[in-house]
Amino acid sequence: MTIEQSTPTTPSLGGTPTTPSLHDGEQFSTLDALESEAIHIFREVAGEFERPVILFSGGKDSTVLLHVAIKAFWPAPVPFSLLHVDTGHNLPEVLAFRDEVVARHNLRLHVASVEDYLADGRLTERADGVRNPLQTVPLLDAINDHRFDAVFGGGRRDEERSRAKERIFSLRNAFGQWDPKRQRPELWNLYNGKHAPGEHVRVFPLSNWTELDVWRYIAREQVLLPGIYYAHERDVFERDGMWMTPGPWGGPRDGEELQRLSVRYRTVGDGSTTGAVLSDAADNDAVLAEVAASRLTERGATRGDDRVSEAAMEDRKREGYF
Repeated sequence: MTIEQSTPTTPSLGGTPTTPSLHDGEQFSTLDALESEAIHIFREVAGEFERPVILFSGGKDSTVLLHVAIKAFWPAPVPFSLLHVDTGHNLPEVLAFRDEVVARHNLRLHVASVEDYLADGRLTERADGVRNPLQTVPLLDAINDHRFDAVFGGGRRDEERSRAKERIFSLRNAFGQWDPKRQRPELWNLYNGKHAPGEHVRVFPLSNWTELDVWRYIAREQVLLPGIYYAHERDVFERDGMWMTPGPWGGPRDGEELQRLSVRYRTVGDGSTTGAVLSDAADNDAVLAEVAASRLTERGATRGDDRVSEAAMEDRKREGYF
């Protein structure tokens, strides 16, 4: 997959040049409003904080986040570096796409490796082999080591109930923990970035977007994504109602039959806990139709780590997770 050259006046992560969002006679659309809000948030953070960073995994939400950041500061370069917490169980297509985007836009990428923490004993492998929960310590260490005071994430309120009640500027204490009682009101698009030494703020410019908004934006802006977001044939096996792919994380187990099926991923995470969905949606129009008809969020449908309990995500956020 290649990311081709964009025109000088219209920055894009897409494969063909984009055009400005509004044309003569067009009305201001919902997508325009969401993009405008996100651009405003990026610029607010640039003005208020000293060392922001963008969490970037190569997934669809972080790719859209980076696309908006590029538009927010064009023609200047993005004034933030990128941070990825690599579990070692990421799908190879996503890592290749991540590196290609970084090289294409001459960005600086920091990688916090869960593998390194397991190798030197700072973390211990879980019995179930899932590594998503192990991301918290490397993430917080990277934030402290690089003195990041604002951390952009691609979280959206429609994904999960604990994210639904999180502010766009989410204050985290010196231990990276989230306390809902300390969150500040955000009236009239005014954001309070004040924080004590050692604290930082997680920032979610896509908070008010839905999964459908993200895909409509991807289609409109021609944003390129890893190919696994579109239907492709893959060896998968069924586990807990999800279609999993074999990899260094293991599987299939006894009784789990490997099958070659047409699938796609709605979200990307640890390969040991993120499933694919059966799909023939091979392009943006087909994905849009599929998402519009879905009654489950992408995390609820394909993320096993969110099924541990109803409060699984909130418990992890209190520990310092994304």
